[in-house]
Parts: sequence; C-alpha cells; structure tokens
Amino acid sequence: MTAPLSAPPRKPWSPESGPPLSRAWGRLSWIYYQYLLVTALYMLEPWERTIFNSMLVSVLGMALYTGYVFMPQHIMAILHYFEVVQ
Repeated sequence: MTAPLSAPPRKPWSPESGPPLSRAWGRLSWIYYQYLLVTALYMLEPWERTIFNSMLVSVLGMALYTGYVFMPQHIMAILHYFEVVQ
C-alpha cells in the first residue's frame, strides 16, 4: 500500500522570505519588535512609548551633535599634546 500524496510542509513566514521591499520591511519590523522586548517598552501604553522614544532620540541627537562639534577640538588638543601635530 502506498502513502497518500500530500503537499510538502509549508515554511513559516520569516523576514527573509518574499520580495526585497517586503524582506526589508519585515526585517525592520523584527528589529523594532526586538527593541520593544529588550527595553520592555511593550508594557507601556502608546503615549508613554512615544514620550520615551522621543526623549531617547533627543538625547542621542544631542550626543551626536556635541560629538560632531567638540570632538575635532579635543582630537587636535590630544595630537598637540603628543606632538603629532605642531
């Protein structure tokens, strides 16, 4: 007796399947979901999550701006101290 023919098992959806734009969107969704889980933001209400994310973006933006403005001065001071640049 032969076994009945059946369709091969379907692969579950993953961010790596589908067209490129769909894969990119799936990957970003997966990264955002991981961010929510790691920071425990999934427990917050949407308005609380928005406030937290906006504060995080502001602090990161200020840190990047400060680094962009002041790092060249500090690097030059270090290079002058070690007499790499005269």
